[in-house]
Amino acid sequence: MTMTRLVKDVMTAGVTTVWTEASLAEVAQMMRDQDVGDVVVACGDTVVGLITDRDITVRAVADGVDPLSLSAGSVCTPDPVVIGPLEPAERAAALMRRHAVRRLPVVEDGRPVGLVSLGDLMRERDPRAAPAGAGRAEPGR
Repeated sequence: MTMTRLVKDVMTAGVTTVWTEASLAEVAQMMRDQDVGDVVVACGDTVVGLITDRDITVRAVADGVDPLSLSAGSVCTPDPVVIGPLEPAERAAALMRRHAVRRLPVVEDGRPVGLVSLGDLMRERDPRAAPAGAGRAEPGR
């Protein structure tokens, strides 16, 4: 008999968070400094979006927009699908498939507490499926 793994068992604890008003340049610098490819966009303690390095590239830089002139809130994917830490990891996988996303902010009592990625779920199923550390970074704010 196998125990159901929970999101909290596979997620990256802690989450890099920026305010909606942060410039894309600030977000990119934070991503570089913390070696992450995605950041939760928050207003207070509430998750309002998710921004990836690809969002910055495709939604701003590729169009020639100055990354100092746009905010994280204007480029992020708004209202991201979220999951709780006590949900089964399989539910996270199902939500990712249904919404065609690769990562979900993990939210507890309305506050972001982590991030679960497709890589996290792949490693959960087969530790050899993804390189160690892929999709993971040290927690930060």
